[in-house]
Amino acid sequence: PGTVNFTINRELLAKIVLQQVLKDGSEYGIKSELFSTVPRQKAVIEFSSPNIAKKFHIGHLRSTIIGNFIANLKVALGHQVTRINYLGDWGMQFGLLGVGFQKFGNEEKLKSSPLQHLFEVYVQINKAAEDENIRTLAKDFFRKLEEHDEQTLSLWKQFRSYSIEEYIRIYKRLGVHFDEYSGESFYQEKSQEVLKMLEEKGLLQKTAKGTGIVDLSEKKDLSSFSTVMRSDGTSLYITRSVNLAAAIDRMNKHNCDIMMYVTDKSQSNHFQHLFQILKLMGYDWAERCQHVAFGLVQGMKTRRGEVIFLEDVLDEARSRILQNMASAKTTKEVENPVETAEKIGLAALIIQDFQGLLSSDYQFSWDRALQSRGDTGVFLQYTHARLHSLEQLHGKGQLTDVNVASLQEPEAISVLQHLLRYDEVLYRSSQELQPKHLVSYLLTLSHVAAAAHRGLPVKGSAPALAQARLCLFRAARSVLAHGMKLLGITPVTRM
Repeated sequence: PGTVNFTINRELLAKIVLQQVLKDGSEYGIKSELFSTVPRQKAVIEFSSPNIAKKFHIGHLRSTIIGNFIANLKVALGHQVTRINYLGDWGMQFGLLGVGFQKFGNEEKLKSSPLQHLFEVYVQINKAAEDENIRTLAKDFFRKLEEHDEQTLSLWKQFRSYSIEEYIRIYKRLGVHFDEYSGESFYQEKSQEVLKMLEEKGLLQKTAKGTGIVDLSEKKDLSSFSTVMRSDGTSLYITRSVNLAAAIDRMNKHNCDIMMYVTDKSQSNHFQHLFQILKLMGYDWAERCQHVAFGLVQGMKTRRGEVIFLEDVLDEARSRILQNMASAKTTKEVENPVETAEKIGLAALIIQDFQGLLSSDYQFSWDRALQSRGDTGVFLQYTHARLHSLEQLHGKGQLTDVNVASLQEPEAISVLQHLLRYDEVLYRSSQELQPKHLVSYLLTLSHVAAAAHRGLPVKGSAPALAQARLCLFRAARSVLAHGMKLLGITPVTRM
């Protein structure tokens, strides 16, 4: 009583699933009726956002790969996405850096490795900044910058363009691109307009010290407020007037349905205030702004010790994978081992990062990330490469009119049932913006595909059965590759 028993027609299951996967290709799961009621949106996603003239900090890795995943997923689901990199390219630190470069800088070094050189200059001038004279010079330099003094501005432009060139090279290694590079410098004048608007709307209050604030409290008793202006009248990043100007400008320009900011959770308060002020200014679209917050990575060290630069982590991942490839007996001759190691290393970093809730902090571990048999990016790449070489060996012909009715074994059914769930996982990932659902799906797919690969040989089977099994493995590889690409991983075909 109260139970319904049913059996699944296995022949039908095999036929429908495999037909659908092979017909839809990279659209499989996306054409599902689950998405038929989801409106297509215009989204603006701001992510990565490093500070100009500083080397790409490891703290920006999470923002970069999370933002990239969200953008990839939205694009795959048919949304229109603009990827924005909002650079920290203004502020007092440029006064210091400008003075530092005049004192310790070297044009040649700036050209050959700009971020490394500017980092060294910044460290030197920071030591010297205890001297009052240096601080005064830095203020003067920044004032000249704000007044658009030609010589000062041209040095700043050099810092900015060299930095962006180097960032683009690193983004290429990560497989990430942007549609737009903007920065705080773009909104200096506009931020003054925002302060004027706040004043006209009666939202700007001055404290006794002359600082400009906006009251955000419900009872209007200043129990919660946001500072928008220094006492000397200049706007600075934390004052938010720059970010208010950027948000307003972005909405005017892109007229988007959703505007997302991917930054670490320490900035949650900042964005809460930002959205609240926009609302007070009468911008209803502030409701459509969203902060995607994430936790911190702890314990990231390379063999040389504590690491702060992303490039060092990418190099380390690549060299460790190369070492493992060289010592593994099963490694095939790979045409370009360095490039392959780069892709496997990046997969290892991404999968370890994406396994938990984004808002949680996590402890990074090289040993865990690089295991070839655990739930790792290396295992995903290995499974993909094995399935690919299986196809290369046996599946040269077109797999049409294959009779898949013979796929009755439990290993085959496990793969088929798992493939059938792909649309649910994509749907959940897109609703919650959590990559962990997709990661856990792909790891399970790799495990069931590996079990099927062991238990259902293609070689030595009757031709019709061999074809049916190949069909199953091709479908598994196709979904695996598609899911990996959404996560920002380039699948390798040999390793």
